[in-house]
Amino acid sequence: MERYLVTGSAGHLGEAVVRTLRERGHDVVGLDILDSPFTTVTGSITDRDVVRRALTGVTHVLHTATLHKPHVGSHTRQDFVEVNVTGTLTILEEAAAAGVRSVIFTSSTSAFGRALTPAPGEPAVWITEDVRPVVRNVYGATKIAAEDLCELLAREAQLPVVVLRTSRFFPEGDDRDDVRSAFDDTNLKVNEYAYRRVDLEDVVDAHLLAAHRAPELGFDRFIISATTPFTRDDAAELATDAPAAFARVLPDLATRYEQWGWRMLPALDRVYSNERARTTLGWRPRHDIRTAVELAGTTGTARSPLADVVGAKGYHANPTGVYTT
Repeated sequence: MERYLVTGSAGHLGEAVVRTLRERGHDVVGLDILDSPFTTVTGSITDRDVVRRALTGVTHVLHTATLHKPHVGSHTRQDFVEVNVTGTLTILEEAAAAGVRSVIFTSSTSAFGRALTPAPGEPAVWITEDVRPVVRNVYGATKIAAEDLCELLAREAQLPVVVLRTSRFFPEGDDRDDVRSAFDDTNLKVNEYAYRRVDLEDVVDAHLLAAHRAPELGFDRFIISATTPFTRDDAAELATDAPAAFARVLPDLATRYEQWGWRMLPALDRVYSNERARTTLGWRPRHDIRTAVELAGTTGTARSPLADVVGAKGYHANPTGVYTT
């Protein structure tokens, strides 16, 4: 009998995971500080008693709870340490004590930090799991610290743990005012599928797959992003003339863009490669820039049905900016 614990069950990814597991007939415990239709245990991941109670009978832990990058302006560094680091350590230690079969930790490509930005005149950065993170903010710093704890517990407690560094899947608008004002929102999000976006449905699939692969993997980390149409050989052109590279690699989509009055971004600074997640984890994402264009043409949005039903949640109780409106 399998039983799943999903932390952050009231959040965007947490809700999507709980929904999917319930639809498939699985036994699910949702843990969150917020009550919701997807939360069965209300409490903090930093509270050992709460975590221990939530872990009763659990075989797989999907740890999605976190303070996010939009919280950098509203929460202290200490808040980030307590939730993202101490909370993760609590989950790991209690999961090991409970004898679970796997823990999946939701990290972020934001953890790469300043490594995502090429030096002036350099090609777009080709991001794989081998790229060394360079800290940019407390969010990334605490995600890397939490990843290190995952590896430590995997080795010292023989706890199977897989870290998934997910790219953008939130539906909120871009946080850069100039980009948001220059591009139609759907156009911008479809663009991102070429280099730094993934659909929520595929993220859920990656988590559930990793939960079952973790015992044989022991410890591993993977980038979870839509399959890019580009290769490393395109990196120099992407940094200087992304529309030309786009038209060369995907001429039919470039024609559709022209018909719709859409544009590719003038330059791309990075491209996330999901090759290792596909070859080693066995992940098969269903959504990429081509399927996003098709969805946009038929539904007006580039989101999967699951992403649509979960919708936008924001990150704060009271609006503080683009991520919460």
